Amino acid sequence: MRRREDIAALIPHQGLMCLWEQVLEWDEERIVLRSDGHRDPAHPLRGAGGLHAVHLCEYGAQLMAVHGGLSAAKHGGVAKPGVLVALRGVQLQVARIDDLPGALEGVGRKLIDTGESWQYEFEIRHAGDVIAQGRAAVMVRSD
Repeated sequence: MRRREDIAALIPHQGLMCLWEQVLEWDEERIVLRSDGHRDPAHPLRGAGGLHAVHLCEYGAQLMAVHGGLSAAKHGGVAKPGVLVALRGVQLQVARIDDLPGALEGVGRKLIDTGESWQYEFEIRHAGDVIAQGRAAVMVRSD
């Protein structure tokens, strides 16, 4: 999958808020994604002080959404919409990301899937170095 539009078709995040641009690999338990959008001056999470590393948690959560969308599509369905309910063990190794020169790579691994909630661990890397890691939990959104 080489286009942001293909990824956006799987998740609720649209336009520039779809943070990942390329799926490098994935299987039922793991996904690897890539993005160069963190340097874009129009990045939707960028504030007056730049794009802070805490926003890498959103990149981690979107790893989950893309993985869920791909998995559902593989089985002929559509992913259930979810809501992020917890972040745990988050470690950030940089203060900002808008000044990083190369692409970001995200790796997500499914830990738990009950069908109504999911937990993943994620790593975000830059130039081979882990710049963020943690765990995220999502529950099916009840509207």
